[in-house]
Amino acid sequence: MAFGINRQELNEWKRKIDQSEIAFLTHYWLDDRFPDCKTVTKVGCLDLDKLAEWGKKYGLRKEWIHHRKDGYSHFDLLGERQTEILENEGLIEHIWQKNRHT
Repeated sequence: MAFGINRQELNEWKRKIDQSEIAFLTHYWLDDRFPDCKTVTKVGCLDLDKLAEWGKKYGLRKEWIHHRKDGYSHFDLLGERQTEILENEGLIEHIWQKNRHT
């Protein structure tokens, strides 16, 4: 279950994806499969080759992309790897949001 984001944040993430930018969206999230994780960062791009190439620099495999019919395919980042990637990308506001919910 996802929550903790507003419509504007979601629309901005989708706008960036639609323009083939690498887009980040971090939100509060609960999933029984990952009891130690309270947030997820979705990293998406309309250009799946560009997204896969971006992921490669962090050891993310192309087959880990969550393919969506609506065009908003993305990687899901969780836990320590999430924090590491957000730090490397200079996304301090996403790290703050992640830490606020842990």
